Amino acid sequence: MNGWLIYAGQDARRNKSFIDWMMEEATCAGLDLTFVSKEDLTIGVKNGNSVVLFQGKDVPLPSFAIIRTIDPMLTLQLEACGIETFNSSRISEICNDKAKTHQYLAPHSIPMMDTFFIKGADFPPANPPLPYPYIVKRVDSRGGRDVHWIDSIKRATELADRLKEHNLILQQPAPVLGKDLRVFVVGDEIVAAILRESNSDFKANYTLGGSARLYSLSDEEKNHIHRIMKLFSFGMVGIDFLFDEEGNLLLNEIEDVVGSRTLSAKSSINIVEKYMNHIAHVLKNSV
Repeated sequence: MNGWLIYAGQDARRNKSFIDWMMEEATCAGLDLTFVSKEDLTIGVKNGNSVVLFQGKDVPLPSFAIIRTIDPMLTLQLEACGIETFNSSRISEICNDKAKTHQYLAPHSIPMMDTFFIKGADFPPANPPLPYPYIVKRVDSRGGRDVHWIDSIKRATELADRLKEHNLILQQPAPVLGKDLRVFVVGDEIVAAILRESNSDFKANYTLGGSARLYSLSDEEKNHIHRIMKLFSFGMVGIDFLFDEEGNLLLNEIEDVVGSRTLSAKSSINIVEKYMNHIAHVLKNSV
């Protein structure tokens, strides 16, 4: 079971220790994993067939790929070449776009805040669909970046140039600010949940200075999360929730290329081991 671990070069340099960890756990799970830089891959059609070239050349392709970069087109191309992907192109397309995530899950009665989709060229809207204050986010924002609190037309106008080239969502603020829950999922298992809180910002991201701790999920919360999980075939993701006034979960987003820095800091759970064993199990059962 030979596979590629695909990262963009810049991300690989920043995540070297995590890459080493993944390679070690892959070996323990019986997987032959090779690191591949996204920049070394060229995708397209050659002689009427879908191809993936490595450094411009035809090479033997792997049986699977772990994609740790956000590129739904690359993932779809790998699948077209018969390569099993983790996560899949469907997850990459939906979960790396906040608008598509909300659009896809809304018909399944998943509780969420009122959310509207808008192109950056149309921001700020002449007639906002939400009263002030509201939150504007790039659909591809990560780690709390390009997530802004809008309390006036003046603030919206100040951000217009910065956001004009991007697709956006406008979102009603959650009743409870500065508090969210990240649920780590591998396959069909809820691995753990981390509660993140901030006393100084409406964003609770740990990397932005918020606090974090392990959170024990109730049976009701687990059932709620499983309703979302059944709509996808996850490899490893993080599902983020906000809270309403009664403490009920509200969907915020799904993180495709999820990291485990907070989970590792707050627990002894080896989520990478679980992920590699999950991949090995899927591959064995697909033969």
